[in-house]
Amino acid sequence: MNIVVTGGAGFIGGNFVYYELEKHPEDKIICFDALTYAGNMETLDEAMKNPQFVFVKGDIANRDDVDKLFNEHKPDIVVNFAAESHVDRSIENPGIFLQTNVLGTQVLMDACRKYGIKRYHQVSTDEVYGDLPLDRPDMFFTEETPLHTSSPYSASKASADLLVMAYHRTYQLPVTISRCSNNYGPFHFPEKLIPLMIINALHDKKLPVYGEGINVRDWLYVKDHCSAIDLIIRNGKVGEVYNIGGHNERQNIQVVKTILKELNKPESLIEHVTDRKGHDRRYAIDPTKIHNELGWLPATKFDDGIKATIKWYLDNEDWWQRIVSGEYQSYYEKMYSNR
Repeated sequence: MNIVVTGGAGFIGGNFVYYELEKHPEDKIICFDALTYAGNMETLDEAMKNPQFVFVKGDIANRDDVDKLFNEHKPDIVVNFAAESHVDRSIENPGIFLQTNVLGTQVLMDACRKYGIKRYHQVSTDEVYGDLPLDRPDMFFTEETPLHTSSPYSASKASADLLVMAYHRTYQLPVTISRCSNNYGPFHFPEKLIPLMIINALHDKKLPVYGEGINVRDWLYVKDHCSAIDLIIRNGKVGEVYNIGGHNERQNIQVVKTILKELNKPESLIEHVTDRKGHDRRYAIDPTKIHNELGWLPATKFDDGIKATIKWYLDNEDWWQRIVSGEYQSYYEKMYSNR
């Protein structure tokens, strides 16, 4: 099969590219990415050596780019990871989130209708459900939980989800949606919590923690997320939503202290800063449906996954140093402009 992975130069998309190339070497993987600030061609260095991998630069919100992609590569499946995803950035500039996350999704699905693809999969987030109270550990998000967004980012993702289901009902487009908890692992962009804390700690810089750090997140190792999506696009039921959770709930402050302990750094590096506007209190996913229907369970416990993640950042300093310095943004032109 020909599988288009949009946003494949980003964190989760990049990991999915490698998962598919290893798990299904018979398939052709076409990465489609606009290489905005969070897209990094260096993430795909090893993939570029694989004859079953193709990189195409383009914007999902640009109809000409998308039409050219579909016309040349005839995809059977489209997995849409492409998204603006940082909540803080959405608070500062909501417009780009609507452009990419909502209109980009529409453009992709219009092309899917035109070219008759077998499956369109939308990668969504647990943030579309809003948050849960800290004093109700018995409560979890299920696929039936009403959408109740808190930030421009989550509102844009919820809007895209509704549009996907509308295209399924109106046009019979064969779609699936997955909603995941917080991912972590290799290639995570340094602005996010775990890589930011690792990098700051390595430099003995202050580790900024919102408020008291008691907000709770369910952490999902990125490879476990990729395995779930692989099952959904191949065996999931058309028109269904699947929640993907790690069963690894931690307070933000616990995550930060775990990182410091692994790196033998003092907790005095923690600096509490003014809380984020509209900061969600707790996310927790019930993945019963995907377990019962597709047999999926997360394979990685947080204590093991965080050690593996820290080791990856220690072993791949060049990758994140170039991001921190901004040099990575010129990498595509330098390496691939003449190809």
